[in-house]
Amino acid sequence: MMGTEGKVIRCKAAVAWVAGKPLSIEEVEVAPPKAHEIRIKIVATGVCHTDLAYLCETSKKKKPRALPLVLGHEGAGVVESVGPGVTKVSPGDKVIPLFLPQCGECECCRSPKTNLCTKNWENLELGVLADGTSRISCRGQQMYQFMGMSTFSEYTVVGDDNVTKICAEAPLDRVCLLGCGVATGYGAPLNTGKVEPGSTCAVFGLGAVGLATVFGCKTAGAKRIIAVDINQDKSEIAKSSGATEYVNPIDYSKPIQEVLVELTGGGVDYSFECVGNVDVMRAALESCRPAFGTCVIVGWTDKADMSVSPDDILMGRTLKGTYFGGWKSVESVPRLVEKYMSGKLPIDQLITHTLTLEQVNEAFQLMTSGQSIRTVIRM
Repeated sequence: MMGTEGKVIRCKAAVAWVAGKPLSIEEVEVAPPKAHEIRIKIVATGVCHTDLAYLCETSKKKKPRALPLVLGHEGAGVVESVGPGVTKVSPGDKVIPLFLPQCGECECCRSPKTNLCTKNWENLELGVLADGTSRISCRGQQMYQFMGMSTFSEYTVVGDDNVTKICAEAPLDRVCLLGCGVATGYGAPLNTGKVEPGSTCAVFGLGAVGLATVFGCKTAGAKRIIAVDINQDKSEIAKSSGATEYVNPIDYSKPIQEVLVELTGGGVDYSFECVGNVDVMRAALESCRPAFGTCVIVGWTDKADMSVSPDDILMGRTLKGTYFGGWKSVESVPRLVEKYMSGKLPIDQLITHTLTLEQVNEAFQLMTSGQSIRTVIRM
């Protein structure tokens, strides 16, 4: 890999030229890293619903999508080269790039109350690195880097606050899911909801994030975990992940929140919305027990606003959101990798398909049809 240091690398990437259209496999050019940047050879990447939502959904706020764009933000790889000033990793290290940075210096990083980091946040949201530009180009045109990542490329460049070194033995085609989905879901009950032993929980949506949330509830000691999804095929894996019950909203003539209130004799202690749908978010909140029920929004969408009745809050319910499961990213992800390596964090059962980069559009189809839980792209 050292033979490419300081040189432009030509490689394949999945490019979004037009919103809502299939990705195109193109030859792209990946420039060398600048100061405090790292160039990574991506080995594997998960295909997350957020990638598809960003590509296909229309923002209610009418924010234009940054295009052309290389999607992907749930990857793992090996450091190819580093720019000046990088001290945290070296060429050859196995790493997970992180859409949520941890600089360790900003007000948020210094606070135990949040895992957010404000360093370069506006640029990352815009799809560029710290200097306002991208390191990926195609046909002479700059590509935007989704969330500063672009793991749907065989090589990518990220800031050194957006990467963490992991153990050399970790299988990258498994632990890549800790770059987003599994870490987010698993952390939601542990860090954000702070589920107490003996609690009753409801998890809405049984994709990779929801199933990881189920396992997080189990780890926290929840006594009753109700898994909610309209796909009956998810019932068994939900139970193997720790759910005590499965409920399909299609089986009932009344709203699912009313069903859950009746099943639990007043409502659940904690609910987790893992779909990214504002109607489901409202249902999750209303399924909580008045006085002390907590609803955590885990799924993402910006195509609609969530409607909340003041009574639902005034009566004592708490509505919270979680970002990356509340984990301080750089310091926490290596520990999650170790947890997986020790057999204490099930990831393998969430990977239902393994495809090539050329099959990335098929991965989206598997997701939208409900045939997959998580597809991993091996580069």
